Amino acid sequence: MAVIRAFTMPKWGIEMTEGTVADWMVKEGDAFTRGDTLCLIETDKITNDVDAEFDSVLRKLVAPTGEVLPVGTLLAVFADADADDAAIDAFIGAFKAPVTSSAPGVATKKAEPVAAAAATAPRVIDTNRPISPEALKLAQELDIDLASVKASGRQGRITYQDVQQASLPTARPVLAGPLDLPAAPEKHFASPLARRLAALHGIDLAVIKGTGARGRIGKADVLALVPQPSAGGPGAPFVPADNRPRVVPMDKIRKIVARRLTESASTIPHIRLRASVAADNLLALRKTANLVLGVKASINDYLVRAAAVALARHPDINIQVHGEAIHHFAHADIAVAVAADSGLVTPIVRGADQMRVDQIAAATGALIKKAQAGKLAYADMDGGTFSISNLGMFGIDEFDAIINPPQGAILAVGAVTRFLAEGNDGEVRFESRMMLTLSCDHRAIDGAAGAKFMATLKGLIEAPEGLFG
Repeated sequence: MAVIRAFTMPKWGIEMTEGTVADWMVKEGDAFTRGDTLCLIETDKITNDVDAEFDSVLRKLVAPTGEVLPVGTLLAVFADADADDAAIDAFIGAFKAPVTSSAPGVATKKAEPVAAAAATAPRVIDTNRPISPEALKLAQELDIDLASVKASGRQGRITYQDVQQASLPTARPVLAGPLDLPAAPEKHFASPLARRLAALHGIDLAVIKGTGARGRIGKADVLALVPQPSAGGPGAPFVPADNRPRVVPMDKIRKIVARRLTESASTIPHIRLRASVAADNLLALRKTANLVLGVKASINDYLVRAAAVALARHPDINIQVHGEAIHHFAHADIAVAVAADSGLVTPIVRGADQMRVDQIAAATGALIKKAQAGKLAYADMDGGTFSISNLGMFGIDEFDAIINPPQGAILAVGAVTRFLAEGNDGEVRFESRMMLTLSCDHRAIDGAAGAKFMATLKGLIEAPEGLFG
């Protein structure tokens, strides 16, 4: 008896309730083996490859690309090549998506059979070229022939902007024709370009004194006599330049970041604690430690290590807040804010409290490369117990960061700046300092708890030998 299996929208993490089928890597009737990539699924955070867990054949494709579907919705049916078509149709008709509530008392809308929805779906352009779901929707709306669209995305993927560009009318240059040049006497020793410019602007070459080699008249000599447009004398009315905006729609990552930060700023009561920290000892130790360890660890890597040690000593900061429940964690999974082409992303250095500085430097370096290449997986960003956002490298002295829910706190790091300060011996000297700002979820973290954490963090930075204990 043939085995018929359902392939449904996966659920990655507690917060995922729906996903988008970005692209299918296999077609109806294609056989695949374990490990082959079946499709690309876009979540709220990232785009993931879905690999086959067994050998089979894709007998029925239910969900077309570009559709946003709830978790558990039937996407396709797998069965052996000799399975009966009627049995597969009956399997689809009898399929019911499971309820995937993410919290008690929260009902998830039951997914209707996708086969029925597909029958009433708008016309879908059939193409073998890789294309983003939003670009495909726009191509359908504007009736764009994708064969003529020039792709600019990674690995030849057609983007939304590519379809927009293809929809614009082709502007043809209007040529004025050849320029009639008057016959110039040979005594005018001028370059061909200078002759054309003089004829274009009605300038007599006889009045020009050449500044080139052997008195040759060049381009600059002619342009020096070309009247410049006047900006108007005193009292002339000011005419503002055209300042119409260039409208760029938010991409999916930017929309998600905007939504999450808006929810955080409006629903989480932030309490902010600031501390000015002396950084000379850390800067000096970094030079020596990097030579001993044989790495190029950045200041941010040392700050990640310092925060991880401080979180281990203050577990009431190393938390997540889920509704009215506070989740405490034994180890520090620190999210590091990275500005990528697709927007702000926060990949996570897991178990940072158990890592050496050189191990943290290797982990953050690998995550930053993946973020800049757009190859971060869902597992790289899911969870996290604390965040660090460092804008000091851009010359920002101090700023307030917004908490990344469900985490309970985020540390904002400013630039290292030189200040005049009086030492214990009464002498005035320059010292390097940085401003740290801790934003805490006041529902779960009291001001005193945050202050104790900041005191420990400041002590570790000003006496950095403790980072190697």
